[in-house]
Amino acid sequence: MNFLRNFLASILGSLFAFGILFVMFLIFVTLVSSGEDTVTVKDNSILELQFQHPISDYTGTNELDPFAGIFEQSQGLDEILHAIEVAKNDDRIKGLSINNNFIIAGLAQTQAIRGALEDFKSNGKFIYAYADFYMQRDYYLASVADSIFMNPVGVLDFKGLSTEVLYFKELQEKSGVKMEVIRHGKYKSAVEPYLENNMSEANRSQLTSLLQSLWNSMVTDISNTRGISESDLNIIADTLGGRSPKYAKKSGLVDGVVFYDEYENKLYNALAVKKQDKINISTLNEYVKYSNKKTLRSGDDKIAVVFAQGEIFYGEGGPNIIGQGIINEALIKAREDESVKAIVLRVNSPGGSALTSDIIWREVALTKKVKPVIVSMGNVAASGGYYIAAGADKIFAEPTTITGSIGVFGTVPNMTELANNIGINAEQVGTNKNAIDYSLFEPMQESFKNQIQESIEDTYQTFLQRVSEGRNMTMAQVDSVAQGRVWSGTEALEIGLVDELGNLDDAISAAAEIASLESYGVKKFPKYKSGFERFMEDLEGASVQFKESLLKEEIGDEAYKVLKELQSFKEQKGIQARMPFALDIK
Repeated sequence: MNFLRNFLASILGSLFAFGILFVMFLIFVTLVSSGEDTVTVKDNSILELQFQHPISDYTGTNELDPFAGIFEQSQGLDEILHAIEVAKNDDRIKGLSINNNFIIAGLAQTQAIRGALEDFKSNGKFIYAYADFYMQRDYYLASVADSIFMNPVGVLDFKGLSTEVLYFKELQEKSGVKMEVIRHGKYKSAVEPYLENNMSEANRSQLTSLLQSLWNSMVTDISNTRGISESDLNIIADTLGGRSPKYAKKSGLVDGVVFYDEYENKLYNALAVKKQDKINISTLNEYVKYSNKKTLRSGDDKIAVVFAQGEIFYGEGGPNIIGQGIINEALIKAREDESVKAIVLRVNSPGGSALTSDIIWREVALTKKVKPVIVSMGNVAASGGYYIAAGADKIFAEPTTITGSIGVFGTVPNMTELANNIGINAEQVGTNKNAIDYSLFEPMQESFKNQIQESIEDTYQTFLQRVSEGRNMTMAQVDSVAQGRVWSGTEALEIGLVDELGNLDDAISAAAEIASLESYGVKKFPKYKSGFERFMEDLEGASVQFKESLLKEEIGDEAYKVLKELQSFKEQKGIQARMPFALDIK
């Protein structure tokens, strides 16, 4: 029986391998046959903005790599912004259509794209927007348009921001499995869900302040482009004044309620072409291929942009994980490159390992002694993300960036109650007094807890010191805005945690100014392996992704989100400088 099973498994494995080789052959033939193809942008064209994949700050693939883009599941914000800037000065592009988006991006990323679109309009070009339905973030982006249209039976979501936090104390009590928590920080609510069944007043206070600041920034931007006062926009949100197409038009959120073919007619009119002529549409994906070959900044001198995105874990790191290996290597390369005169560190991270954060902080400090280092914050640069940014010469944040969260914690799983309930008894033997420090199946000893608490306090003091030195603040001043509290970019500017509000381009310009550069090019670090290379190196990874997609479909999005949060805590090793939970702002 075992022989038959193994024989069939071997056959299936061989077929799977042949299948992969066949797919590789087809891909190779496709690449060879299309290698000479170029993207053609016709006169009198419209650039169509549709975001079909999640947006990351940087994909890091080499444009010259024939396999770049294969198996990639994200779009690079840097490429999107570059494409819009190229289109602004492309005489063949007459306008832009934001079409049926469901943007999967952070609020700061959305704000950066919106800012680029405002700049696009400054060259006398039009922007129209259309959607069957607008979620709040989609509408925020679309509100930059000259005219906004929606489907007659569509939906517009405009009601203010909210977030939800799940609490697990009762689940721990019922299951017998709990998380032992040691922390420092009045607001360090990353671990609060394991300690309480309800939200603390401190946590509710910081979240309310954060959401209000982010909402105010959105409302201000919408007010400026739509010509609706901020107070009226808040009344519309409170009364759900955009809940139907009829109300959305009446309240001024949209300009027209039309079907898509009628929207196309408006594009014809904007281009001043006859209906029998075809509208020339250049999709974003096509135009990115064209714009990537266009250099907007050039010069022998360079500004290096080092992208640090994802959670912080000890190790090498990758496209979605910040590790000391890949980030420090990028900083060293930029530092030792004679053509590089200044460095911009782009941080988009909720934090993670305190040890790794300090290792990267040290490399930033060493780099700053040689060349100016400017930080640009993305959607979030909190806790460990702020840690690695704190030592820079200057820090830029978007108004909607989430930052701060200066605090640390440690969590250790404990199964004592479950073990007792199911009849497990663990016995330990050791040579010295402290040889046995902790067992998953025994209550945490006070001596061990004190030991961890001491490490937490030492790490917190080190964190305060790093920020104090980097921001030219006293330890007491830092502590007063720390305690794990999160702040918006706007709030962070007021309390001195950042220097200016601005995007990545603003940070690059500041770096050039500090380095006294009039003309310069941009070098981006690090270079990641393409999705195809990663797929071929780890076929098991594809299998895991497939299993995860099946699990998500089986248990639903909400349950899957809870599972991933629990898995994230399980994978955390050592003391953590991490953002409070996963903020899903709606």
